Amino acid sequence: MKNVSPIGIFDSGVGGLSVLDQISLLLPSENLVYVADSKFAPYGPKSSEDIRARAFKIMNFLIANHDIKLMVVACNTATAACIKEMREKYIIPIVGMEPAVKPAIKASKEKRIGILATEGTLKSAKFSALLEHHDGEYHFYTQPCIGLVELIENGEINTPQIRELVFNYLAPLKHHNVDVIVLGCTHYFYIKNIVEEYFKEPVKVIDTGGAVAKQVLNTLKKHNLLNNKKDKTPLIYSNSSSNINKVIERLIPINNDQLLFSKDFNI
Repeated sequence: MKNVSPIGIFDSGVGGLSVLDQISLLLPSENLVYVADSKFAPYGPKSSEDIRARAFKIMNFLIANHDIKLMVVACNTATAACIKEMREKYIIPIVGMEPAVKPAIKASKEKRIGILATEGTLKSAKFSALLEHHDGEYHFYTQPCIGLVELIENGEINTPQIRELVFNYLAPLKHHNVDVIVLGCTHYFYIKNIVEEYFKEPVKVIDTGGAVAKQVLNTLKKHNLLNNKKDKTPLIYSNSSSNINKVIERLIPINNDQLLFSKDFNI
């Protein structure tokens, strides 16, 4: 593992590309390798044991093939399910995701916060502990978004079908007069504009991509692992049967001078 070694990033599909994008903007000299575990998406309904098994396999793959210097678990569900075990098993630094409850609390004037997340995140002990810490003074209204990840995995980010589904999930939160919405899944970054459109009154919509990128920067500094000479474009692995290139093009504006390459993997 060297300073020029890449940062590994993984998610249950393409959602974590929003995190890759933020890391690339903040740390343009870093080499990035991303694994889209689309074949096993969504992680939300799966058991912690199954998610942990996937995380270990992907981690082993990235260490063996790319000698990564840091891992970003760009998935709220996987972070809640197994980041503790990952940190116990591996010596390299690992940065995870969690719903942006603390920033939401700072932003909420009415102390009424809505949280969109997967079933796995909402059921996790880690998430429950996070809410209980602030219980009483603030009101949290959680909404599991079944089926949303699958649509985003297909590149449906502004279709009538996804708009109807998102509006249905937002209706209960609007009923509770929330003034802040937390996007508790990296996939949901891509429907942020739909969420903002739904509320007639201004509602603050918070995602965690930027905060995670800053945490990656701080972690690299702490371990003296910053790279000053980028020599590769981001490499994306996917086990999806669909054409991930077309999905990526819909999700991330690709500049001619910074092409994203995809490469199949089977683990």
